[in-house]
Amino acid sequence: MNKINIFWFRRDLRLEDNTGLQHALNSGLKVIPLFILDTDILDKLEDDYDRRVDYIHQALQDIHMELRSFRTGIHIHHGRPLEVFKKLVQDLEIDTVFCNRDYEPGAIRRDQEIHDFLQCHHIKFQQYKDQVIFEKSDIVKSDFSPYTVFTPYSKKWKEKLIKTEFKTVDLTHFAEFHGSSEIISLEEIGFKKTDMQFKKPKLNKALIESYHLYRDFPAMNCTTHLGIALRFGTLSVRACVDYALKHNETWLNELIWREFFMQILYHFPKVVTGCFKEKYENIVWRNNEKEFRVWCSGNTGYPIVDAGMRELNETGFMHNRVRMITASFLTKHLLIDWRWGEAYFASKLLDYDLAANNGNWQWAAGCGCDAAPYFRIFNPYEQAKKFDKESEYIRKWLPEDEQKLPIVEHREARERALKTYKEALA
Repeated sequence: MNKINIFWFRRDLRLEDNTGLQHALNSGLKVIPLFILDTDILDKLEDDYDRRVDYIHQALQDIHMELRSFRTGIHIHHGRPLEVFKKLVQDLEIDTVFCNRDYEPGAIRRDQEIHDFLQCHHIKFQQYKDQVIFEKSDIVKSDFSPYTVFTPYSKKWKEKLIKTEFKTVDLTHFAEFHGSSEIISLEEIGFKKTDMQFKKPKLNKALIESYHLYRDFPAMNCTTHLGIALRFGTLSVRACVDYALKHNETWLNELIWREFFMQILYHFPKVVTGCFKEKYENIVWRNNEKEFRVWCSGNTGYPIVDAGMRELNETGFMHNRVRMITASFLTKHLLIDWRWGEAYFASKLLDYDLAANNGNWQWAAGCGCDAAPYFRIFNPYEQAKKFDKESEYIRKWLPEDEQKLPIVEHREARERALKTYKEALA
């Protein structure tokens, strides 16, 4: 049996500008493209109507059809990664498994498990940097400790940036595919078709050039909507950074925030379940379950908050400014643990990313690195006046006849939050 290599797709669902894939195809051996529908992840999803799973499935179909023109296709397996590799090792003579690195604690544990198993079979496991410009300890202080404040991190990031060119790879280096022209269906893995329509992401010059002017106004819909593409790697971060350097520094800073939170998660995995600033664990949260359900359903009586939650529940998206307002409201006005809100967003957001979701929720609650101070409490009415002056966004998601009395009075809630935080941090 001839030796082959495997390229394992994960958060990099594209053929172009894919670092690990490029190395695999230049390795000198034929390459089998692999994707694993990981039951360790899928089994935790409560709703079988999940647009994210559908997005991944459609992206895989797109890759598969493109590869068919090269007499190959993507090999898709459904199960636990270790069990999949156990079978592959039995069936194939594998030299090396190539993939791009992931930085979430669970992914690191998974990859270590796969590495150890392959090593026992004398198979190499090669990982590459792809979903970020700088990883791990690429950007650190002079004493080699990680940055925990964004501004100096961003400054160092920009100073160190060197443009990297990636050549088009020769797709004929893939091994010939003898399977079906149809890939595994959503129904076969226990999910339903949704209204998600996958399109290869594109960079919109006009939108990005005006990004700094209009990004805070939810009714204008002037954010890039590229979060899901970056989450699943259907667009390379290098393409985004290159475009941002040419067209808009504000958007570049947002891309740097993404990497800042990723390196925080990598260096401080405790943030997955705990406050970055440990003294904030002393906060006595009210955690009223009825009020939490009211917030989730968009019935708090604060129009900008309710509009945002209804947009999230209906579409899987929420405008970034509104995400900050709704998160501040939950943690400050209702004094509900930020972890409850983070988990709810994780279950709903199409662009859910552990590092960004965790970092932003801890920012809103005041307990994260470089977070807003605890006494910064958004006034939802003032936020609406400033960013949705004509109530266009509110009317879109919240008909006037559905607006309710506020669940709590703003001034009373603010004073209660300040008192609670102050006592906890004393």
